Amino acid sequence: MPVSPSAKALLPLAMFLTLFIGVGSYLTLQGVDFAFYQLPAPVAALPAIVLAILLSKEKLNKAIEQFIHGVGHSDIIAMCLIYLLAGAFAAVAKATGGVDATVNLGLSLLPPSLILPGMFLIAGFIATAMGTSMGTIAALAPVALGVADAAGIDHALAAGAVLSGAMFGDNLSIISDTTIAATRSQGCEMKDKFKENISIALPAALVSLLVFSSLSSPSEVPATTEIEWFKVLPYLTILLLAVSGLNVFAVLSIGIVLAGVVGLTTLDEYSITQYSQDIYAGFGSMQEIFLLSMLIGGLSALMKHQGGLAWITHSLSKIVRSSSHKSGEFGIALLVSLVNGCTANNTVAILVSGSIAKDLAEKHQICAKRSASILDIFSCVTQGILPYGAQVLLAGSILKLSPIEVTMHSYYCFALAIAAILTIILKPTKVRETSSAVA
Repeated sequence: MPVSPSAKALLPLAMFLTLFIGVGSYLTLQGVDFAFYQLPAPVAALPAIVLAILLSKEKLNKAIEQFIHGVGHSDIIAMCLIYLLAGAFAAVAKATGGVDATVNLGLSLLPPSLILPGMFLIAGFIATAMGTSMGTIAALAPVALGVADAAGIDHALAAGAVLSGAMFGDNLSIISDTTIAATRSQGCEMKDKFKENISIALPAALVSLLVFSSLSSPSEVPATTEIEWFKVLPYLTILLLAVSGLNVFAVLSIGIVLAGVVGLTTLDEYSITQYSQDIYAGFGSMQEIFLLSMLIGGLSALMKHQGGLAWITHSLSKIVRSSSHKSGEFGIALLVSLVNGCTANNTVAILVSGSIAKDLAEKHQICAKRSASILDIFSCVTQGILPYGAQVLLAGSILKLSPIEVTMHSYYCFALAIAAILTIILKPTKVRETSSAVA
């Protein structure tokens, strides 16, 4: 039975965004660092869930049952399991020296005149392998600061190169939380989304490389140590396996084992006990997004049963009057960009708008891999140019810059936006197909 559109059903979402944005804005005015991340998103979601249950016309037990069904949806559970494995791999690989070895590899291969594009490529590789733009910036920005000082490069350009590369890799990585959220919410396979996504991201990356190359001046590359290929092996392996189409659970499991083998065979002080602790620490690093995914899944189920998602789809249909693929794709892009601007978190934006985007995709006959790609791309674009986004704030704090200075040089995000818009206009999409949604 069709659900009647109801704007009232969106009040819980409005409450969540008001709490999240309101607290962040207030703390920003107070000069608190990372103000938009002081109130954990899962905590901000709790009052919204209570309100959604109170607004339900169903009996209390039925409303709670709907919420639990949303929390336990197969896509949500699969997403959460992937988060855990991704966190474990990133933690073990970092603890066993994989990140440092990868940074050293990149610096060793840099020609003297290509410092900035080299930073972009290193950041892109690390982010693709680790699945996190924040982790990439945290690992590489201190190195970029030292390189910039040694080579006499503007700190703002170095920050822009690292941020751009981090967003490029995070957008493509099969273990990124944004990619996981986008593919699971739209019902497509990782490898299909990757192939669709890279056809848009690669031209933007090439443009960014040209821009950074034109801004890079000849200089000496900082001293590096001997390349440790064995420590880079886990990253190379998961990249190759992911592109080959192997199930993401298998890819991540193999990556965790390989990273552990590297640590156990190359580090004298590394033991099975430490290995298990690192895996558990990786699980813990995903706690916030794990909880938020479940809570947002339950909240979305309540809003859907109460007609909230139908109202948004109906309203967007009025804005996007045409029934063409292009209008639907622009609608999805607008939706996730607006939500991302409100939440300052690209993963949250995809989680909140995923169900609505899927409805739009089905209505406009947009294939799942295309809608997942648009969701991920435009959340990436918005996140990379938000002065109050975590990635920009982190890069600015490490390189001692204002957030505005960092965003001005986020050339990849600007190029990606242009590439995505041109793709929507010029490249037709396939009619939406039924997908098994196996990652």
